[in-house]
Amino acid sequence: MRYDLAGRVLLITGAARGIGAQLAREAVARGARVALVGLEGELLKQLSADLDAHWYECDVTDQASLDAAVASTVDRFGGIDVVVANAGIANLGTVAVAPVDALVRTVEVNLCGAIRTVSAALPHVTAARGHVLIVSSAAAFTAMPGMAAYCASKAGVEQFANVLRLETRPRGVTVGTAHPIWTDTDLVRDIRDDLASFRTALHRLPWPLSTVVPVEQCVEALLRGIERRKRKVYVPRSLALVQALRPVVLSGLSDALITRFGGQTIVGQMEDEVRQLGRSFGRTSVGERS
Repeated sequence: MRYDLAGRVLLITGAARGIGAQLAREAVARGARVALVGLEGELLKQLSADLDAHWYECDVTDQASLDAAVASTVDRFGGIDVVVANAGIANLGTVAVAPVDALVRTVEVNLCGAIRTVSAALPHVTAARGHVLIVSSAAAFTAMPGMAAYCASKAGVEQFANVLRLETRPRGVTVGTAHPIWTDTDLVRDIRDDLASFRTALHRLPWPLSTVVPVEQCVEALLRGIERRKRKVYVPRSLALVQALRPVVLSGLSDALITRFGGQTIVGQMEDEVRQLGRSFGRTSVGERS
């Protein structure tokens, strides 16, 4: 049966930009009531005014802040039907040149932030026999130089959701993970603009891993996944085949092919570019602690 979003309450993290903001717009258009959670208060405030939504400025790595965001949402709407753990960042550079704090911060936001978000909202979602959607990535089952912490965190997100699904199913709560490829958001545009090495690597990746999808296409797939309470959402759908072939994608043969087609040259170029940039995250990223 279709899980109609009309009248449902959705709490979305990472809602100030990109996938989270567009998801909020489309959910409201379908009659949902939305709580916007994120770090950029001015952007959240403006989006909230446009959508007549609730908003709460919050760092997903701070449990007290998240608990307050959830409590504020429940005070406003009376409960939570769907939680979308979407907040995510990506540090720039390889493990050799990235500050360890930037690597750890990426994992804290992407993985620990998802765990904290779900834990804070789960009692209310359980009461509503609702749905949890955690935004993972194609990075959960692929590997690319310069994305060690990001890939690790997104693989962790998927496994967290896989176990959570088994735990919550007897209580009527469904759990899904979304696996988008490169989506045309500020996060991806920042990396593409900052690093010529990333542009080169993206061009050399095989289809569908070289695909950049519009944010509207990604959000449409996510909403369809929520409405059907799907366990996996792939954007594009061809990524399901990539995940099925994960043993090949992450094999020694794949490593050799990446090296043969300039992988080591790209790594060196990327490291030089990141050193010259002098920062660990993209221009619009909120990866750095305030």
